[in-house]
Amino acid sequence: MPLLASWLPLAQAQAGGGTRELVDTLARTPLSKVVIFVVVLSVFRAAIYPYMHKTPPHKRLGTYVFARFINEMLDAFIYAGVFVFMLIRPFAVQAFLIPSGSMWPTLYVNDFIVANKAVYRYSDPKANDIVVFRPPATARLSPDQLDEQGEMKVDFIKRCIGTPGDIIEMKKGVLYRNGKMVDEPYKRMSVCTDTTPQPECQEFRELSADEQKQLTQTSFKLVNYKGHLVPLNYSSLDANAPSPRVEHFIETTAPYHVADEFAIADPDEEKKAENLPAEKIPPHMYLMMGDNRNNSFDGRGWGLVPREWIIGRAELVWWPPKRIHIPH
Repeated sequence: MPLLASWLPLAQAQAGGGTRELVDTLARTPLSKVVIFVVVLSVFRAAIYPYMHKTPPHKRLGTYVFARFINEMLDAFIYAGVFVFMLIRPFAVQAFLIPSGSMWPTLYVNDFIVANKAVYRYSDPKANDIVVFRPPATARLSPDQLDEQGEMKVDFIKRCIGTPGDIIEMKKGVLYRNGKMVDEPYKRMSVCTDTTPQPECQEFRELSADEQKQLTQTSFKLVNYKGHLVPLNYSSLDANAPSPRVEHFIETTAPYHVADEFAIADPDEEKKAENLPAEKIPPHMYLMMGDNRNNSFDGRGWGLVPREWIIGRAELVWWPPKRIHIPH
């Protein structure tokens, strides 16, 4: 019964969610469940083997043919479990589903990507890498994203914007790295165009130049505020305000979103924080942002990602077929 319960989500995904949910469920199946699955199949395989071995050649008909088929199927599943889930997935590559539009149009909602997990075993992430990682708890959008220990149990994918030692700033929406303006051909400013309510926006439209001029232009930097490294978002109106004020907006798009832990409610404190100098990214830490810049809750709002939480680099969009490409 425990084994059946552990694999129930897979059956539910197959029955109710289609191929997309099935593949995503398989890709995220915990290794402990894979081990149990392989052990159970191995027990069945061992139980069939004596019958297969002792049946003389001239009687290998009927039941024997069926038993041989079952034996070969068990072998296939066992080898797949060991090779794919215990060797390839932990050390080489893994499939991930894109759940949100924060990387649009580089990555669409429901794209499947292959992440290269081996590359960061012998090298470190570089600026502009598209990275899969485990985010800090400050990145939560709901309590459901946290496990029993209060850590995030979901993976994010964003673009690596800052590496250890970099000084990253945004000045009225323009990115600067170590004092030099950065060309960002991948960056977009968009508005959601979904016609039906959904948990996550599925479709976007890029804002025109005139529409972008209507947006409150925000700036960003890391500052040492009261002894803590804080991601600071600020405009001519406020800085890390719990409810940012706006001069103009498009369909209630806020100029920024900061985690509750970094919000500053006192206007005098906002001004003090805004006047602090930009700080370098510390060793072994990275700053991530989404390409869909005004529709991404990312490192600007929840901070930095430790090196050990980085999983891999996105190498290929492999599903749906019409979207197959190498993201960059």
